[in-house]
Amino acid sequence: MPIDAAKATSAAPRSTDLTWDHKDIQLYHLGIGAGRPATDPDELRYTLESKLHVLPSFATVAGAGMAVIGGLNAPGIDVDLAAVLHGSQRIELHRPIPVKGAATQTSTVPAVYDKGKAAVIVLRSEVADADGPLWTSDTQIFVRGEGGFGGERGPSSRLELPDRAPDHTVERAVREDQALLYRLSGDWNPLHADPEFAKLAGFDRPILHGLCTYGVALKAVVDTALGGDVTRVRAYSARFTGVVFPGETLRLRMWREDGRVQVSVTAAERDDSPVLADTVVEYA
Repeated sequence: MPIDAAKATSAAPRSTDLTWDHKDIQLYHLGIGAGRPATDPDELRYTLESKLHVLPSFATVAGAGMAVIGGLNAPGIDVDLAAVLHGSQRIELHRPIPVKGAATQTSTVPAVYDKGKAAVIVLRSEVADADGPLWTSDTQIFVRGEGGFGGERGPSSRLELPDRAPDHTVERAVREDQALLYRLSGDWNPLHADPEFAKLAGFDRPILHGLCTYGVALKAVVDTALGGDVTRVRAYSARFTGVVFPGETLRLRMWREDGRVQVSVTAAERDDSPVLADTVVEYA
């Protein structure tokens, strides 16, 4: 069987060295739409090395996204990448991410869930540098056709949106070339660049990376609800529910609560089709 859940979850932790500097940070920020307008002081915090701060979602691409790549190479896991979908993503920040860093990532597979017609692989990465823990990343990967092995189904709760008007509503335009720029941070899947490959996957044109949308949403929350202060973010989680095409507009509705912002992310031109669900930014 391609997935041996017992072998995957009992395997020894795997370690990988990660390094990054201001160029990686700036490229990531540009890849999620920062720098518009280019001379806006609020945008220069994302693009100019002398003023640079780090959006916490950079954790998903540090080391060219080795958390997911390493997890899919774990003992007991042998899957067809064409059957893989990103189910959800959560990052927990232990302290602000430095502009330049050298750290060690320790990866494990805490669980493999059996959803019947599919399997869900839970990947956990804990990253620390010489000064201690930096962040913990939990990724759920949905693998079509790999269920039915008799394992636990796992949690399936959904978060309801507040029954009141949102505190903030903003829109973010996705550039036509956004996926081409974002992929330079390490996700080279041709689904996001090659029209012919996209057609083979069932799409009439390339789609935006889910983690690009994830970053766009966090930046919008930080800029709109947290005063542009990236250091206030303590954790960020979202479930991927739909695709975004380059050139579309994302509509984000935000509800502020005690210590967190709950967010709805939809594709505005497609009748507010859901894109991210169960989206929460926890803050100090």
